[in-house]
Amino acid sequence: MTDLTRRNMIQGTLAGLSAAGVGGALPALAVPQKPAKVGFKLCELWNNPTAPEITIAKQIGVTHVITSGGLGRGRKEDYLALAQKHKATWDAVGMTIAGVEGHPTPFENLKAGTATAADEIEQAKWAIEALSKVGVKMICYNFMAGLGWTRTNTKLPERGGALTSEFDASDPRMQAPIPRFGEISEEKMWANLTKFLKEVIPVAEKFKVKMALHPDDPPLSPLRGIARICTSARNYRRAMDIVPSPMNGVTFCQANFKLMGEDIYALAKEFTSKKKVFFIHFRDVEGNKQKFHETFHDNGPTDMPRLLKIYSDAGFDGPIRPDHAPAIASDNVGAGGSSGYTMGAKVLAFGYMRGIMEALKLPYA
Repeated sequence: MTDLTRRNMIQGTLAGLSAAGVGGALPALAVPQKPAKVGFKLCELWNNPTAPEITIAKQIGVTHVITSGGLGRGRKEDYLALAQKHKATWDAVGMTIAGVEGHPTPFENLKAGTATAADEIEQAKWAIEALSKVGVKMICYNFMAGLGWTRTNTKLPERGGALTSEFDASDPRMQAPIPRFGEISEEKMWANLTKFLKEVIPVAEKFKVKMALHPDDPPLSPLRGIARICTSARNYRRAMDIVPSPMNGVTFCQANFKLMGEDIYALAKEFTSKKKVFFIHFRDVEGNKQKFHETFHDNGPTDMPRLLKIYSDAGFDGPIRPDHAPAIASDNVGAGGSSGYTMGAKVLAFGYMRGIMEALKLPYA
């Protein structure tokens, strides 16, 4: 079994153009022009501006990036300088940061509610301020304590022998507790999330940074002794009601909401219409939360064009990225590699997404 986090897998905005005001003899009567809606901002998750994937992305027309934020475990007093440096490295290669994913600073203790949780919450506040000051206005975070994105197999054959990831709850290794934290109850997880949101969302409001909560993956609770609470639409509504705010919202990771057993078409419309979808993970799966595998973006059971149209019609205007694509032959993952974050099938995914958007006349950048 491989216990994988997004941070492990990724190691190795376009701003809207403001129309000019109308000149003339009576400038006081000129009507300010509203910036045109950008719509979907196509992007991908990278941390290395010099990686070959960046060149490929630019060649296929992708100019937005989702990053870690570049803050890591540095001193909070240095966060602004680190964020400025991080932004400059991406500017230099022609990529605009559309948001941060995978926690800009450590979140493990604040999620588990350990004695040092308060320190991490304080660091998160500083990170929000620093990122805001360099123009990064969206943070995708999760509340999976102890164990993040988890799969039991990353080399399951998919179409044509491509390698994809799989989760199987019956795997005996999924029954083993996590020594670092032991068991954590659902009540404790809700208390930890409540404390985090009550302290952090007011700071996010002040600096206009959207906090996009990612679903638990898999949305199964408990997992190895630790409760998971971002596992249903009902729980998401509860989380957003803890601190009602335009900055408290959702990363709409399609496959996870599907695995929850939700009507993802109705839910996509509900959350997007309420302006609560800040970021979209465009992906699909076969199976249920007990056992599932990732599909290519064009051969899963979900009506992907229908979802894109729902988001757009409901007013979505933000980053979207194709997630968890199988590894194809050109990715050459080898014995030690795995699927999910390689670039080969992402090229297909971007083409598929753009084709849908062009056909349905959905705005994108």
